Amino acid sequence: YKPFHQKYRPKNLDELVGQEFISLTLKQALLSKKIAPAYLFNGPRGTGKTSSARIFAKSLNCLSFNEPTSSPCSKCELCKQINEGNALDIIEIDAASNTGVENIREIIERARFSPSQARWKVYVIDECHMLSTAASNALLKTIEEPPSQVVFILATTNPERVLTTIQSRCQKFDFKRISSNDIFEHLSQIANQESIKFQDHALKLIAKRANGGMRDAQSLLDQLSLMPGGITTKNVQNLIGEVSEMDLINLINSLIDNKPKSLLISCNKLYDEGNEPNQIIVGLLNITRDL
Repeated sequence: YKPFHQKYRPKNLDELVGQEFISLTLKQALLSKKIAPAYLFNGPRGTGKTSSARIFAKSLNCLSFNEPTSSPCSKCELCKQINEGNALDIIEIDAASNTGVENIREIIERARFSPSQARWKVYVIDECHMLSTAASNALLKTIEEPPSQVVFILATTNPERVLTTIQSRCQKFDFKRISSNDIFEHLSQIANQESIKFQDHALKLIAKRANGGMRDAQSLLDQLSLMPGGITTKNVQNLIGEVSEMDLINLINSLIDNKPKSLLISCNKLYDEGNEPNQIIVGLLNITRDL
């Protein structure tokens, strides 16, 4: 069984949701064969940074083409290996658990060898802001002038913690939060493909709660698909602790009509139903903004 966030990971740059400018720029770089030695992908979690790094690695190395392409086949042996994360020349490193200068020195040493299968050797360093200062400094010269046919892709959720000297040596791409509408459209496609019954309003609630992160939205959809009766507004509210809109509107009306007794009754009812006070406040902020 594959979770939705793995099963529906984008396979090419056209499938990247909500990052049209980044998709277009990377495609142009591939078509014009202007491949930079290092890229810095930064943005909130679940917005497509690691997926884009894998797609870029496939685009550089797809065996169905003799040169970089903007539309890798995803069917050749190398594309499959990159999708599964076990290609020899596409090295994904989690900087959170490889923070030391020794780890980086090992990468620099290995980068000098030619790729064994692929045309380009690609190093994807995830959460690169976790690298120690010594490790970051060791990486500087290699990032600026790497051996031929080597590309570094650094990904981070905290770009302000990445050394400015490293940032200045990379082409920087800012991944923005994905809009609720784009997430809703994508979730609808997944639900239809998986033959899951759903209510539009329920998917909109998931999209809003995901806060711009596609992975969070897909994980919530995956969890809710297990509920009997499909994905309903009530199921979503019960799972994520979302406060019912009707109750919030009653609360707002009590405020507008200056009815303290009704206000206290509404608050008490919401609290007795197990809603967190903080979640009630967040619900009030959201609904007044929407109104």
